[in-house]
Amino acid sequence: MFLEGLPDAGRARTAAHREAWGLRLLGDIHSRQDPPAADQAEGVYRQAITLADELGMRPLVARCHLGSLYRAAGRRTGAQQHLATAMAMYRDMDMRFWLEQTGAEIREAS
Repeated sequence: MFLEGLPDAGRARTAAHREAWGLRLLGDIHSRQDPPAADQAEGVYRQAITLADELGMRPLVARCHLGSLYRAAGRRTGAQQHLATAMAMYRDMDMRFWLEQTGAEIREAS
């Protein structure tokens, strides 16, 4: 198995990274239901952001902000705020592909 050769701290860190990504995925699943399970998605995204932030996973934090939850749930103000946060983070990290994707999301949300 992949984790066998890692020391305990390495295994714990890898498990925490997987958990953060898993929470983001669960948030995406909740937000894409018809109708969106907005409260569940928002809670899971917040957990993912908190964990990813603690682990220094800035791209994942930005990706959680890029999620289409607020737009899907008809919460335009929330969508604009989170998209602006994602845009600023991607700009700071010079992640041009995701910066373009966020720009497209902002145009769709307007």
